[in-house]
Amino acid sequence: MKAVRLIKPGQPLEMQEIPIPEVGTNDVLVQVKAAGVCHSDAHYRAGVSPVRPLPMTLGHEVAGVVEKVGQAVKNFSPGDRVCLHYLVTCGNCEYCNQGSEQFCTSASMIGKYRHGGYAEYIGIPARSVFRLPDEIPFDQGAIMMCSASTSYHALKKARLEAGETVAVFGVGGLGMSAVQLAYAMGARKVYAVDIKPDKLALAEHYGAIPVNAGEVDPVDEIKRLTDSRGVAVTLELIGLPVTMRQAIDVLAVFGRVGLVGLNERKIEIDPYVELLSREAEIIGVSDHLASELPTLIEFARMGKLDLSKVISHTIPLDADVINETFDELDAYSHAGRVVITP
Repeated sequence: MKAVRLIKPGQPLEMQEIPIPEVGTNDVLVQVKAAGVCHSDAHYRAGVSPVRPLPMTLGHEVAGVVEKVGQAVKNFSPGDRVCLHYLVTCGNCEYCNQGSEQFCTSASMIGKYRHGGYAEYIGIPARSVFRLPDEIPFDQGAIMMCSASTSYHALKKARLEAGETVAVFGVGGLGMSAVQLAYAMGARKVYAVDIKPDKLALAEHYGAIPVNAGEVDPVDEIKRLTDSRGVAVTLELIGLPVTMRQAIDVLAVFGRVGLVGLNERKIEIDPYVELLSREAEIIGVSDHLASELPTLIEFARMGKLDLSKVISHTIPLDADVINETFDELDAYSHAGRVVITP
């Protein structure tokens, strides 16, 4: 089969002919119909985050059709439409048993530590496979497995309740899902903070109140719009110290901020003013859970999560085209999500 692979960090991906994966007793072989191009994939190519072993077939956002199943697999059959949870876990360790498998001691992410979906086929244990309803196109099913699922996990970690207000800092792929999912979970109002007018316009299409941080101070603006109360829940999806500070500063009494964006720099906290006096909380968010995917998929099936406008276009399984897309991501010159359709 054809596969687009990372051979060496800092070098372009290459197309290779490799064997179709063998199907183990508990595995499923999936013919890939869509694989999302995530910014983290571009980071892997650049060497920002380690990938092993090499060469590695990238791609952790995958949807497709079951081609073959192992002898012990009873819940899937050839022809089933599916999407894939990107973590392959043991299912037996302390974290897996308590439903926090993102910390599984032997977890292996597809497209980073085991071969992913930039290929014609992918093999994966059946417990990482989920049915994709007919109502959800393959391209949307693919990107739902990363950005949307992480946003949903973040809102759950922040314990969003019906009737509460939310501020989303950064309305890229994660943020656009976060806006819709917050409303699906009962949020009364959602404020979308960004500096890109096109992203803010799309967030407004999904019902958010846009706050252009390039034109106004987002903290002052959200305080003005909420009569100085602030919001119950904020999600920080960018990973910049300035937006982390802003996400904390707009919290209301009993507010919770979910920090999702990756950041290597430190921020300072005034414990009394920012946390104790408001009984506010700062919550770290890591990945998502397989147990959350059925609800997320149902939101999409019901139309409460619409990713059609988030996807800018699709591209073929072609190394040159994928490398060009990575170049655009590295330069932050691409606003929408791109999906590979082999």
